[in-house]
Amino acid sequence: MYSKIMLPVDLNEESSWKKALPTAVTLCRTFGASLHVVTVLPDYRMPLVGSYFPKDFAKKAHEAITEAQHNFIQEHVPADIQTQTVIVDGSPWEAIIKAAKKLEVDLIVMASHNKRKFADYVLGPNAEHVVHHAKISVMIVR
Repeated sequence: MYSKIMLPVDLNEESSWKKALPTAVTLCRTFGASLHVVTVLPDYRMPLVGSYFPKDFAKKAHEAITEAQHNFIQEHVPADIQTQTVIVDGSPWEAIIKAAKKLEVDLIVMASHNKRKFADYVLGPNAEHVVHHAKISVMIVR
């Protein structure tokens, strides 16, 4: 039923993957699917934002996240799961949807955050946006 499963994670926020990862791993094993771990970075290259950071900041941020993502996978994803790391830039929900389309995933498995931040009240939670805008199945794990 599924051949490619995406798991968006915020490496600084355990709640973004703690419950969703075991579900994604079980689904990968059940269907023989690959797991695509996606981390979203803010787009530091935007002129307004980029002017506040050193010239090579975006490159260094990508390198640091790449290493952190590989460490995350080694520590938390079982070795029998075929895994791909993906780093994308932009707003979280838009970047997740674009990555899902580009990677041609069949399912997005993501956590629902219970902690509401001010931005969630203004913009709405990322999980909600992904559910409403994705053209593929989305599983929200609570």
